[in-house]
Amino acid sequence: MKVKVLICAMFLCLLTGCAAFSDGESTKQGYIALSEKNYDLALEYFDKAMENNEDLQDIYRGQGIAYMGNAEYDNAVSALRSSLGESRGYVGEMEFDTAFYLAVAQFRNGDPASSRETCTAIISLDRNDPDAFFLRGKSLLALGEDDLAMRDFNMAVSLNKNDPDLYIDIYECLSNAGLAEEGGGFLKSAMELTKINDFQKGKLLFFMGEYDEAKDNLESARGDGSDPELILWLGKTYEALGDKSYAASLYKTYLMENKGNVEIYNQLGLCEMDTGEYEAALQSFETGLEQGDSGIVQSLLFNQIVAYEYLSDFKKAAVLMESYLKAYPDDEVAKREYEFLKTR
Repeated sequence: MKVKVLICAMFLCLLTGCAAFSDGESTKQGYIALSEKNYDLALEYFDKAMENNEDLQDIYRGQGIAYMGNAEYDNAVSALRSSLGESRGYVGEMEFDTAFYLAVAQFRNGDPASSRETCTAIISLDRNDPDAFFLRGKSLLALGEDDLAMRDFNMAVSLNKNDPDLYIDIYECLSNAGLAEEGGGFLKSAMELTKINDFQKGKLLFFMGEYDEAKDNLESARGDGSDPELILWLGKTYEALGDKSYAASLYKTYLMENKGNVEIYNQLGLCEMDTGEYEAALQSFETGLEQGDSGIVQSLLFNQIVAYEYLSDFKKAAVLMESYLKAYPDDEVAKREYEFLKTR
């Protein structure tokens, strides 16, 4: 039985940084709800905005982002396309922004070919957008076009040379695609940057397998411990060093003081699974799912199923797996696991 870890989560920030473009009051309230990750409430406001005849382009865009937050990617793609359709051929800041959301939604919807096409359209109008090159590279990688993906990743770096996080994101994508050796060059290039903080250096060292040095840099950057991403990577580093108990205590301490971070709930659950605390792990995964953040919902759902398996509740695991496969039909690992569950 395998658990799914958080992979390539660079797009999570999209769902928290969505400024409104509209003057409509209900639309404004919808975007405020989006910023608070209250996606159902946002959709209610956008429905009201529709009734009030507020700007359709803004409404559809907001609906698309809200649907992404709820992992309703078919609806997200439809709404974002409708938003772009309301532009009537004008291309400005809002249209570029919406198009990039569309490309992300298409990728998350299991349609990397459409994501690639959308990114290509963005690039045709602005060849200086590193995010579009990165996402197109990620889409190409999913389509098995490794050489073209590497070309786009290199172009993204050439347009944003001084961002260590971009190098790390590229490495993660390549590593997850079984191309860790090719991704290693990006890590080395990032280490040569002159402007790199302790946190970024710690992450780079983590991926390079230098866990003691990574820990030292991450501890140096720790500060008051309020940065969830830093706590996540520091915990992962302690896990890699074999100190899973301390890693779990880091996650738990953070969650006691800062509710709602799904990545940390997921990582805590994984840590608890490794130490045989299956009831606690199940609780962590389910609490993470209750937060409603779409970025890692697939991982949380799969890990929840595995926790039920370890607890020998195969009937519950099979029911959940059947539902999971309806949402993620291309997950080959899950298909094999479902065949196993049907025999129990």
